[in-house]
Amino acid sequence: MKTVLCYGDSNTWGMNPENGSRYPKNVRWTGVLQNMLGDSYEVIAEGLCGRTTVWDDPISLECRNGKRFLLTCLASHKPVDILVIMLGTNDLKHRFSLEAVDVAKGVETLVKIASSSCAGPDMKSPEILVIIPPPTETTDDEDSHSQGGREKSLGLSRQFKRLLEDKCHLLDAGSIISSSKLDGEHIDMQSHRILAEAVFEMIGDIAK
Repeated sequence: MKTVLCYGDSNTWGMNPENGSRYPKNVRWTGVLQNMLGDSYEVIAEGLCGRTTVWDDPISLECRNGKRFLLTCLASHKPVDILVIMLGTNDLKHRFSLEAVDVAKGVETLVKIASSSCAGPDMKSPEILVIIPPPTETTDDEDSHSQGGREKSLGLSRQFKRLLEDKCHLLDAGSIISSSKLDGEHIDMQSHRILAEAVFEMIGDIAK
């Protein structure tokens, strides 16, 4: 059995943009992916609301820093055949004062950590698939925690590809799905399924 570890934020956790609840397991993209892959794969969903790439959130808890937990997570679940990283949306919050390139560099750091982790089969590194988050749809009003985030999110695709195209597998989620206009940051049920289908195809290519 192969292991696919999905390391992400609230879109991997499965937040419903309509009311902030959690989608049922069979609706979340990780659950849909498990059903598509079948019994020969175990899909582990490690989604945490508010998780950043490498940044400590001065307002939230320290556990939101994706860098701090990644090695522990990999060690806990190894051997990990494929690591799927979908992070960056929370880095766009106004309080971090980051640009798209900083977000991409945060993910690049996680890729470097995973690449040298020896958490894959035979003490090698796992295959790494980075999902580039879709642009946000959040209105940039002055009271929003994501003020300015929409404009920055539009640059994520270019910066991720520039920094990561030769370091890991890439899936540009913004080319197939959109963030919900209800809250501007999370994906709806249909997008969860579309994303799962795209990841399924990518895993098929990686596993060849």
